[in-house]
Amino acid sequence: MNMMKSIFNKLASLLLAAGAWAGTAAFTLAHAVNDLPGGPAVNQLNFHPAVTKIAESQAWLHWFMLIVCSVIFVAVFGVMFYSIWKHRKSVGHKPATFHESVVVEIVWTIVPFIIVIGMALPATKVVVAMKDTTNADLTIKATGMQWKWGYDYLKGEGEGIGFTSTLDSAHRAMSNAGGPKKGEEPDNYLLKVDNPLVVPVNMKVRIITTATDVIHAFAVPSFGIKQDAIPGFVRDTWFRAEKVGDYYGQCQELCGKEHAYMPIHVKVLAAEDYSKWVDGEKKKMAAKADDPAKVWTQADIVKRGEKVYAANCAACHQPNGKGAGPIKPLDGAAVVLNADKNKQILVLLNGQNNAAMPAWRALSDTDIAAVITYTKNNWSNKTGQVVQPADVLALRK
Repeated sequence: MNMMKSIFNKLASLLLAAGAWAGTAAFTLAHAVNDLPGGPAVNQLNFHPAVTKIAESQAWLHWFMLIVCSVIFVAVFGVMFYSIWKHRKSVGHKPATFHESVVVEIVWTIVPFIIVIGMALPATKVVVAMKDTTNADLTIKATGMQWKWGYDYLKGEGEGIGFTSTLDSAHRAMSNAGGPKKGEEPDNYLLKVDNPLVVPVNMKVRIITTATDVIHAFAVPSFGIKQDAIPGFVRDTWFRAEKVGDYYGQCQELCGKEHAYMPIHVKVLAAEDYSKWVDGEKKKMAAKADDPAKVWTQADIVKRGEKVYAANCAACHQPNGKGAGPIKPLDGAAVVLNADKNKQILVLLNGQNNAAMPAWRALSDTDIAAVITYTKNNWSNKTGQVVQPADVLALRK
């Protein structure tokens, strides 16, 4: 088996070299100037370097299938073209008259059958291994939302931790401005997030996927995983990263106009570092735990709302609240100026316009109250209204 793998790897290298020679700029990472470890590479033609056994098996299977199909293609068309050329009429050959051959029919039935079985067996082995999510050391739910990811640690070390992961606001601003300036291109352009998913090395991690609005897909090429996240359903996949580092992916289902801004960043840490991260996250959660009955002053809740707006809303509605294109402005918006604060609360809780404005239920009652109060008292909106966490809690269903 090892000898076969060695032969296939050598053939794969030759094919890859030929592909690189014939490749075009269509495969070039548009803005990066260097390869991104754990992510895409400049002029990339091959799979991402594998850091899981599953990804290694997928890469080997890919080249195995490619080589088998290439050999069959060359052999079949070689014999066909040789026969046409060697037995052409212009050199005096005449068509033969014969009937079917039982031996030939048996051979061309048995040989393809053996080839198909030889290809199906290793493929089945890999697929079965990909679906075996049992005995996981850590279980995490990944929830796709337009257009970010929510992560909830359900079982294992870190149980109870939960957060959302959104495209870094600086990268979104670069994109809105037409892309990074020449010479200032970050290698992780549009792949940097505010809160990466953190997991321990050499531990089996089960990922349960679902979605709140439309179909998304959780995919990290270096791990060899890609699983659809479907509203109202749960699917699962798994990986065991064997190398510490940062690994990147993206939503791989067309999920709306912000589809390109839904990256996945997985940070793989050593066991000790992961335990430290868990302790730190739990302390942060304890510090952020808000009493929904707390009554805030306008100044304090506006200050908090400014941070919530910058992290979650400014990418679409713009820092100046003017919106852009189909995104409605908040500065001077009727729902913001309306004396009935419940109308704006319901928009944030439920979304509107067929999810063009997504639901923000993942935010805490305090954060929703804060960002609404901020919009009601910022720019030209000087309503003086204050929304308290209890107002939001009362409207949650």
